[in-house]
Amino acid sequence: MIYEAELGLNLENPHEKSMLADVIDEISEKEYKEGRPLLSALVRVKGQKNQGDSFFRMCERLGYGNWKELKKNSKFIEEQREACREFWSDKKNFSAYL
Repeated sequence: MIYEAELGLNLENPHEKSMLADVIDEISEKEYKEGRPLLSALVRVKGQKNQGDSFFRMCERLGYGNWKELKKNSKFIEEQREACREFWSDKKNFSAYL
């Protein structure tokens, strides 16, 4: 999927992988400020069951609570994912923002 976005990042390079996390955080922070759900809740990290620490740290910056507690709370990530699915499944939202 990352290659489909044509960002030109080499995910084998730790610095460029970190840059991707920054881009994803920026997108979610903008979405949050606009009252939309966190798109990065839907990002899957290969080899991980859940989101990485950077996602939960971003959520803490946005006021959701302590990142370590959010990471332990499996309901939190599922609620964020469901909010995304619900919002973007609405054809009105989909066509208004894309």
